Amino acid sequence: MNSFLLGLISDTHGLLRPEAISALQGSHAIIHAGDVGDPAILDRLKTIAPLFAVRGNVDTEPWASALPQTEVVELHNTSIYVLHNLKQLDLNPAASGFQIVVSGHTHQPDSHSHDGVLYINPGSAGPRRFSLPISLARLNLLKTPWHLEFLQLAPK
Repeated sequence: MNSFLLGLISDTHGLLRPEAISALQGSHAIIHAGDVGDPAILDRLKTIAPLFAVRGNVDTEPWASALPQTEVVELHNTSIYVLHNLKQLDLNPAASGFQIVVSGHTHQPDSHSHDGVLYINPGSAGPRRFSLPISLARLNLLKTPWHLEFLQLAPK
């Protein structure tokens, strides 16, 4: 195996676009960083690849209580910490042994490194908010240095 594609999606807010489903095809695992909005989205994503998901601030219905606030994902010798809002990070990822932190909430795609940890926000894949892009991200965990790919799902 020379690739292990990790699909990263967040802030669907009840809308799973056909473009998102297409973009996530071929993923070996998917992380949803919260604000799911509809449990059917999780069911659909599980048909593509194993799914890890956390609860976001709009996930207040009874079904969402089954989603954790944070998730630790171990894939191919990579430790990933998942939460919805990065401002609620309550640990030091580097000191805790995490190589990647995945979050959502801002609807703004972003990636940056700090203290050897890669922070990723795939942006929002749901309804458009202001002039922010509709996006998700993919990462091949077996190809280092990591090259994160952001995918625009809808024209601006």
